Amino acid sequence: MTIVNLSDISIELFVAVMFFLLIIAPLVSLGVLRLFQGRKKAGLTLIGGGIIGYFALQLVADLLA
Repeated sequence: MTIVNLSDISIELFVAVMFFLLIIAPLVSLGVLRLFQGRKKAGLTLIGGGIIGYFALQLVADLLA
């Protein structure tokens, strides 16, 4: 078993991954769940929020780069 060295990860990458894991992925997965439950408007709203979050992440990443 090897130990993973996390000291090489930049703060920007860490924030981007956390933003993805805490905001974008749950919104999309909840949206898909709502679509399967037959709640089309709520599902599409959540998926749209995830897509908007993704574009916001890209905008911020471009500004920091």
